[in-house]
Amino acid sequence: MKSLCTMFLGLHQSLESCHSKNGVFALMGRNSVQRLGSVWVQIMHISSGGRRPKKKIYHRVHELDRVMDLKKKPCLILQLKSIIQSQKHQSLLLRDLEKQVGFVHKWNFMAVIEKYPSIFRVNGGNRTPPSVELTEKAKRIADEETEARKQMEPILVENLRKLLMMSVDCRVPLENIEFIESELGLPQDFKETLIPKYPEFFSVKDFNGRAYLQLENWDSSLAVTAREKRFARERVLDSVGHARKARVSKDGNFSGPYAFLMSYPAGFRPNMSYLEEVQRWQKMEFPSPYLNARRFEAADPKARKRVVAVLHELLSLTMEKRMTSAQLDAFHSEFLLPARLLLCLIKHHGIFYITNKGARSTVFLKEAYDGSNLIEKSPLLGFNNKFVALSGRRESTLCNGISSSHIVT
Repeated sequence: MKSLCTMFLGLHQSLESCHSKNGVFALMGRNSVQRLGSVWVQIMHISSGGRRPKKKIYHRVHELDRVMDLKKKPCLILQLKSIIQSQKHQSLLLRDLEKQVGFVHKWNFMAVIEKYPSIFRVNGGNRTPPSVELTEKAKRIADEETEARKQMEPILVENLRKLLMMSVDCRVPLENIEFIESELGLPQDFKETLIPKYPEFFSVKDFNGRAYLQLENWDSSLAVTAREKRFARERVLDSVGHARKARVSKDGNFSGPYAFLMSYPAGFRPNMSYLEEVQRWQKMEFPSPYLNARRFEAADPKARKRVVAVLHELLSLTMEKRMTSAQLDAFHSEFLLPARLLLCLIKHHGIFYITNKGARSTVFLKEAYDGSNLIEKSPLLGFNNKFVALSGRRESTLCNGISSSHIVT
């Protein structure tokens, strides 16, 4: 009998190469089989006696796939708004649009300009070159972005500090921060406007020819994860209600200080032995993501559960509670993430969801969404929702999980 062989080559190679329109992980193996609502994923198998390879099903979550479709037009609207506002006279010549976005994407933006006259107004013609600017109503709402950015600043500072505290050396390459700046909600000029404003928290230092964002002081009060905060809230609610019976949960959820919120996809039918294993895992204690990863042996089950907590917290720090596979992959060294990160994400499909919708594969934190709607929104997302609402779109998860309810202050 031959030794076990894995079909996973690593997060960066696998996720970025699986953009088949027929399924999330269509390129994980030639024997992968597609069916509606789920994807056959070949995990590992023993080759012997002509037996067929053992396969597991990765079920789709259509509501989260839909999130990626819903954000396309709002992203174009908000991007065009930013381009217009960056111009000296708050007006963009249509002939210059190609210089800003490229020849191919220019036509997408031209369609947006034509479709939403309530937001964009075209001027000129005859002897005057045509240009586009915001309508008066759009300008009034756009002016509210300054206040939303002001409300975001303490949130951004805290989240940046927490991000650095989770890293093994309390520092992260500045280029990695830039890579996820829009996911965190950082302004494009954060290196000039935000970082120098808080020298007591941050500094930029050079290590081996690379610029790093360095944490200047540790604050133990920040070393509390989003999962721990949720448990504290639930414990208060449980204390005024009836005590829960100690039994095996059919949905994988368990009330305890080391448990994660689970949400299995429709169509997934775990048997009792699977649920018992999940409950044992839910009960197992593990080190905090804010403790240095070098202190723990990677093969230790508690350390492996800690990796799940690190991914959970990292996604929790983003505005939309999601990141692309490439963005997660960029933090391998800083957080000592496992080489087979994709396998970890698939194994814990009750916590995370991976979709290939959009230009890049994306990892969602499932508990942050109610269907296709992000549950909690930052002030910046609230502003974005209000601006995009000028197009006539109703509440939905937009470019940055935009919605008008549950604004986080």
